Amino acid sequence: MSEQTLDQDRLIWMFTQMLRIREFEERVKRTFEEHPGVIRGHTHLADGAEASIVGSLSAIGPQDFVLTTYRCHGYPIVLGTDPKVMMAEIYGRKDGLCGGYGGSMHLTDVGRGFLGTSGIVGQGIPHATGAAYAAQIEGKGRVVLSFFGDGASKQGAFHESLNVASLWKLPIVYVMENNSYNVVTRVEQEDANAAAGEPLAVKAKAFSMPGVTVDGADPVAVHDEVAAAVGRARSGGGPTLVESLVYRLSAHGNIIAPPGVPLHFPEHEAIEVFGAPEEYEAAKRGDPVPRFRARLVTDGTLSAEEADELAAAARDEMAAAVTYGVESPFPAGEEATRYVYA
Repeated sequence: MSEQTLDQDRLIWMFTQMLRIREFEERVKRTFEEHPGVIRGHTHLADGAEASIVGSLSAIGPQDFVLTTYRCHGYPIVLGTDPKVMMAEIYGRKDGLCGGYGGSMHLTDVGRGFLGTSGIVGQGIPHATGAAYAAQIEGKGRVVLSFFGDGASKQGAFHESLNVASLWKLPIVYVMENNSYNVVTRVEQEDANAAAGEPLAVKAKAFSMPGVTVDGADPVAVHDEVAAAVGRARSGGGPTLVESLVYRLSAHGNIIAPPGVPLHFPEHEAIEVFGAPEEYEAAKRGDPVPRFRARLVTDGTLSAEEADELAAAARDEMAAAVTYGVESPFPAGEEATRYVYA
């Protein structure tokens, strides 16, 4: 049973957040072509996971905490972070969310319950587990959501964290966003050679906690599963592992090019590595954003015109974020060592 009732307004809110995430990431991706050299270093997008992100976060309250992997742009957007300061952070600017120190993979907004991310695969999981332990000691009913990819389930940090969370009945929900690829390795290759378990949610059995698999392209289905897990955690029942099945629609990340060549995003691994454009086209047909739009228009929650207006508003909002980021100043050179020494 859902912890919250998804009425018409809530469904429209979910769709709006999905549009905002998608448009933000589209703007980040286009920056490599429209503003060469502005983004320096690695950037990873989560387009295709919007329904999973929004469905999960719709199941928690303002008192709860969230920690994620390095595909982290969507979560703070939903939690209320200003996209302008997020874009400025990705551009390495002084007016950025973290003063330009964190960049794309290390966004943090503690005031909104977003405790941060990790560029190291799986290492956000023990941080989230520690936050859940603190929440348990605090005793105010706070729940933690820990997001990570399928590849992180092969890390020791995953097993150690789930083990202690189960032993201590910590108030945490582990959301594994299985995005079908681990860099250039297909998930079915992982299952055969390394991941040991299909679906991956069966790993929960080893730690005596519930494990469920859900269609990550359906925000309502994700909400229902995560809300049930949140309710269980908040009532003292302990952790749950939710495997959310999504398909990453962009390549793993941008390419760090040699000097003189702009950074750019390659084609998706299904095309560039495996030569399977039909796989990618099938995934695009299941894109959660137009899929949820069609659902809301068909059932009368939104008219087509209203849906188009929401999409236009998201485009305008994120265009303004790009302008803000590009026009923001860089940090002064002497600030480079500001957080290096205690």
